Amino acid sequence: MDVGESQSGRQTERAYIGLGSNIGDREHYLHEAARLLEEHPEVRVTGKSGWYETDPVGFVEQDPFLNMVIRVETTLTAERLFERMLQVEQLLGRKREIRWGPRTIDLDLLLYGDVVQDRPDLILPHPRMLERAFVLVPLIEVMQPHEPERVVQLNRQLERVEGKEGVRLWTK
Repeated sequence: MDVGESQSGRQTERAYIGLGSNIGDREHYLHEAARLLEEHPEVRVTGKSGWYETDPVGFVEQDPFLNMVIRVETTLTAERLFERMLQVEQLLGRKREIRWGPRTIDLDLLLYGDVVQDRPDLILPHPRMLERAFVLVPLIEVMQPHEPERVVQLNRQLERVEGKEGVRLWTK
């Protein structure tokens, strides 16, 4: 799904990025990650879900996560956007020590337009997003009303996903 052309004449795509944090000031890390992504001249945040506190998945002996999804419009390719996401994780002190372990920030490229690819460095759509309520709930929220067909499909998928009770809208 293309969004249009930017002022520079390059094709603009809509992408959805999942954000999560469970170390330190989780709110700060989510805010900073979105801000640093948008600092790039070719990335514009156009929507944000609410924040959801979620139970950890995989390695469960850790604190709960604060998760959200943002919608961006970008003229970057999927690969370049993913590279920027990795840079932001590094800037915010992300350490990759335990798979699915505690982290200051985790950024996942969930969707990039209608791109479907299976490459060693980047799989789109995100390979496990349809199995995770903590991704689907905020993704559905931020997609509405922009992509009603996808929202219907994702709501059907969410009905089949276990662990929805572990996803709670978070307020201070």
